[in-house]
Amino acid sequence: MRINTSSALTAAAAAVGMTVGGLLAPASAAPATSTASALCHYTWGSLPKANSTMTAGPLTNIRAGRHTCFDRIVIDLRGGATGYRVEYVSQVVAPGSGNIVAVRGGAKLQVTINAPAYDSQGRPTYRPANPAEAVNVAGYQSLRQVRWLSSYEGSSTVGVGVRARLPFRVMTLADAGSSRLVIDIAHNW
Repeated sequence: MRINTSSALTAAAAAVGMTVGGLLAPASAAPATSTASALCHYTWGSLPKANSTMTAGPLTNIRAGRHTCFDRIVIDLRGGATGYRVEYVSQVVAPGSGNIVAVRGGAKLQVTINAPAYDSQGRPTYRPANPAEAVNVAGYQSLRQVRWLSSYEGSSTVGVGVRARLPFRVMTLADAGSSRLVIDIAHNW
């Protein structure tokens, strides 16, 4: 018995009610979105997250990555795990001056890391080439901008532009002699 593949695909698309430009779409068009949605169950929220631990080890790098369900920011530190405060704000504010700093996105996260970006002699340990674009997040689903603000009185501040006020989680990871502050921002609710 011979099966008409085109007819089978059209019937499958019709069964799930999918159309493209008024025409029925092949059933194979659905899994990418529905599979990601099925995997992405968040227990996170959008309220502030904080840990008051201080560290003398300096901040050394900021980077980002894309994952199936979230975008990730990683802040590298020399020394043990540090404290932080990560929260949605109406305006990102520069430490010390109190000046409002523009950040792209429908929502803004202010990230304060309880670690300086300079060593014990005051030499910078982190200095991005372009502070307004500290990390290139072009093409990311949730992130719109990662902006380095400054290190002030032993703490460092980063402004993060997010597509919308999405759930996020914060965690610290430690290795021998180094640690990372990890911020995951969900792609949806």
